[in-house]
Amino acid sequence: MKKSILLLLIIISLFTHSNAQEVLPIDTSTWDFQGRGYVIEEFKGKKAVYLIGAMSLKDIKFLNGTIEYDIFLKEERCYPGVYFRLADEKNGEQFFMRLHLSGLEDATQAAPLVNNLTPWQLMFGERYSFPYTFNYSGWTHVKIVVNGKQAQVYLDYATTPHLSWDLTMPVQAGDVILRGGRVTGLHIADIKIDPNATEIKNFNPIKREPIEGLVPEWEISDMFEEKQLEDPSKLQTVIDERKWGRSVLVEEGTAANISKVQDLYNGEPGETVFAKITIQSDRDQLKLFEFGYSDRVVTILNGKPIYKGTNFWRSRDYRYLGTIGLFDAVYLDLKKGKNTLLLAVSESFGGWLVTGRIKDMEGIKIK
Repeated sequence: MKKSILLLLIIISLFTHSNAQEVLPIDTSTWDFQGRGYVIEEFKGKKAVYLIGAMSLKDIKFLNGTIEYDIFLKEERCYPGVYFRLADEKNGEQFFMRLHLSGLEDATQAAPLVNNLTPWQLMFGERYSFPYTFNYSGWTHVKIVVNGKQAQVYLDYATTPHLSWDLTMPVQAGDVILRGGRVTGLHIADIKIDPNATEIKNFNPIKREPIEGLVPEWEISDMFEEKQLEDPSKLQTVIDERKWGRSVLVEEGTAANISKVQDLYNGEPGETVFAKITIQSDRDQLKLFEFGYSDRVVTILNGKPIYKGTNFWRSRDYRYLGTIGLFDAVYLDLKKGKNTLLLAVSESFGGWLVTGRIKDMEGIKIK
């Protein structure tokens, strides 16, 4: 009896492993097709889907393992890729390609999805991207391996990973969604998911040197509409109406991700929050405050606006990315005692971010 049970378990295990490596059917019973449209057809020797938008895998949650597929790329501005461990349709991990940037350093991108925002303006550089010359005349093979807090991507059957990166979202099973084209479609074929193929090889993620002396934590207000900042005479009323109680820590040694505690797309009006710190000064003095933000900011010291700026994608030239750093600065006219510094940070896309430091901390304390 025990031998029969053992044999049955072995057969079930082998069957499950074998099925995990089979090509998933491309049909409406397996996938939920979203977006502008799709066509299932034979293309370049494969049964494929011509996809404008996205397709979500039904009835299967992905935790660890390997995701593979073939995609026929086009030389146009679009961002095909895959979401995995996607929870509540707005939090998870992802990898995608920028097809119009072939050969450039940011041709590819790994990043989390945080409350429907992809913070690529924080997750930038060789830690999360690698250059790749795309093939626009044949199939490109994509392979992503995930295990715990680690992930790797291989393109075109490479034997060593093109990118190894640390995952930042909670380790939990979630949905798999493939993205196709934006304006016109892309063909996707031979999709496989193997939960048993979890081996991570030569895991050597690029390390980023942290920016020294950053304010480590910001208190974040509730959301409000950016247009409320237009009349300086009403600014104090806007401040007084805010609700507080949320805080966010600096990540990547670079900036705090506001979308961790605020959902820009929750259906409520507003795209702006106050990020607050308190500066205790032992005397009246000037201090240089270096800071960064995404996408727009109004800086307010003790209720008075002292700076307004824009760091939006393409706001300064056609290739300006709006990545986060200490690229702006202002002198703070601190009074003896408690000083309240507010950064009203407004977001469009690419990362809802805030960062700052005062290098000369003599005579002050920051809370």
